[in-house]
Amino acid sequence: MPEHGSKPDISFAGRFTASAIAACFAEVCTIPLDTAKVRLQLQKNVAADAAPKYRGLLGTAATIAREEGAAALWKGIVPGLHRQCIYGGLRIGLYEPVRTVKSFYVGKDHVGDVPLTKKIAAGFTTGAIAISIANPTDLVKVRLQAEGKLAPGAPRRYAGAMDAYAKIVRQEGFAALWTGIGPNVARNAIINAAELASYDQVKQTILKLPGFKDDVVTHLLSGLGAGFFAVCVGSPVDVVKSRMMGDSAYTSTIDCFVKTLKNDGPLAFYKGFLPNFARLGSWNVIMFLTLEQVQKLFVRKPGS
Repeated sequence: MPEHGSKPDISFAGRFTASAIAACFAEVCTIPLDTAKVRLQLQKNVAADAAPKYRGLLGTAATIAREEGAAALWKGIVPGLHRQCIYGGLRIGLYEPVRTVKSFYVGKDHVGDVPLTKKIAAGFTTGAIAISIANPTDLVKVRLQAEGKLAPGAPRRYAGAMDAYAKIVRQEGFAALWTGIGPNVARNAIINAAELASYDQVKQTILKLPGFKDDVVTHLLSGLGAGFFAVCVGSPVDVVKSRMMGDSAYTSTIDCFVKTLKNDGPLAFYKGFLPNFARLGSWNVIMFLTLEQVQKLFVRKPGS
């Protein structure tokens, strides 16, 4: 994210495209961790004398691969890519200072580093806008990821992503595509603000240290910082979002929050924290490293 020194001149279309490419590449690389995270978040507490089906990141991934095949770890990749093209492109493309929401908060004539509060406000706004549009892709992704091993002869709930979109509309109504929109907007607005603002802030801080420059090492450290902060602040709403999208037993965001707290305790809101950090940390590193390189292809030459 070009926050320091001279800013490259990139059109919104160029930023959107570069962001979508980077987000899709990160999604392909990390969706097995996301699938494991979703399964852990959806897992309810079991009786004291019973062992939970899924244990930890690697254990969950191994169980899924053993019971359903390794390909099952990439369940939801198609709607996941749909999501990243829309959500990833918009949330990052709209964040930059030129022709963006960020300019609205600091003013187009602002000079110098953008205050952290303004970065957070911009990230929160662009995250909310982007996921409001992309919610159907998130819903289908979670529905596909949530389906585990079936009994012999039992039909799958959905044949694929397009079948899921069609069945949800046909069986539940068009508005059902926005199931979980409340916690999803909260989750993605918060996480987007945490990711983009912390990436900017960590990168800004690192570049002021002796010996550091705007290179791969700085991008890697900034991406890890972005992932860590995003998981810390976004895990509770992420759990509620996954449960609402994966289980129709909840009638509202408040209902899901209350039932989760009552039945599973407060620690349930941090279920899957380590796989979530492993996923978001690696996702942010891959995405930001890719973005920093890909957006160079879209820099407009002077006079063009």
